[in-house]
This record gives sequence, C-alpha cells and structure tokens, in this order.
Amino acid sequence: MDISVGLGEIKVTQSPHVLKAIGLGSCVAVALYDREAQIGGMAHIVLPSSGESLDKANSLKFTDVAIARMVNEMQRRGAQIQNIKAKIFGGANMFPEIINASSDMDIGERNIMAVRKELDTHSIEISFEETGGHIGRSVILDTKDGSVVVSSANLNSQEG
Repeated sequence: MDISVGLGEIKVTQSPHVLKAIGLGSCVAVALYDREAQIGGMAHIVLPSSGESLDKANSLKFTDVAIARMVNEMQRRGAQIQNIKAKIFGGANMFPEIINASSDMDIGERNIMAVRKELDTHSIEISFEETGGHIGRSVILDTKDGSVVVSSANLNSQEG
C-alpha cells in the first residue's frame, strides 16, 4: 500500500508499505528506517525550527518537532534507536536568481542544516543524502528493505 506524506506530515509504517513525498522544493523529506524491525518513517519538513515561528498551527512542519515525534512513533512500534538510519532529500533553492545561497532567505539550505542537527541530536546516522541544488524532487521509501527511489524533472536515481 502506498502512503502519501504531505506538507508538514509524518507517517510511520511497517513492511510491506511504501511512503511517498511528492514535489519537494525547499522542503526536506526525512526517511528513517530500522532494517531489523522493517519499520519506516517519513517526514515532509517545511521549516527549520518551531522556535522561529509564531504560527504553530501545524507543529509537524518544523524539523525539531517532526523528527522527534517520528522517532518516538517508530520506537513505540518496536524500532530501536541504534538500528535507525536516515536518508534525506530536498532542500533545493528553487529561486537562485532571487535568493543568494548564503542568504537567510535560503529556506532549503536552512532546512538541510536543521535536519542534520536534529538527527545528530538523536544519534541517527545519515546513510544517504541528495539535497540542495535547484531542482524539485519526489521520494519513495520501500519499507520492505529501506530502499529509496528519487525522481525529479532532470534525473531519476535509485538508492538501495
């Protein structure tokens, strides 16, 4: 069964399900997987930190809240933190002609940095990363084996 992960959502499931985040621009998809338990999770991160926003209507759109909640849900279902690996995707600067890469306005780069920091806080290793650039991406995580398929307008790749 395919499970879509929309903007500001997290989903956690077990094999044989597939998790999908479609149309990532500056957003970052964080795919977590415990190979032993065959439990996977995906977050569709919109903004770097809940502390930077007054609008907390959907707290799962923030890196810190979404990753912590996803890790907790995976553990509740039987995943072990030491077995969880991360794969991260997205964080593009979709408007490079307007937004300088070193600018605070580069939400994609800020999202990438926040995701790396939050995963480090949970001692979760990033085993694969396809981030940055100027292209949108879509990501599919297969919970049978933790493999990921990434597609964009310019390329298609598969990470095992």
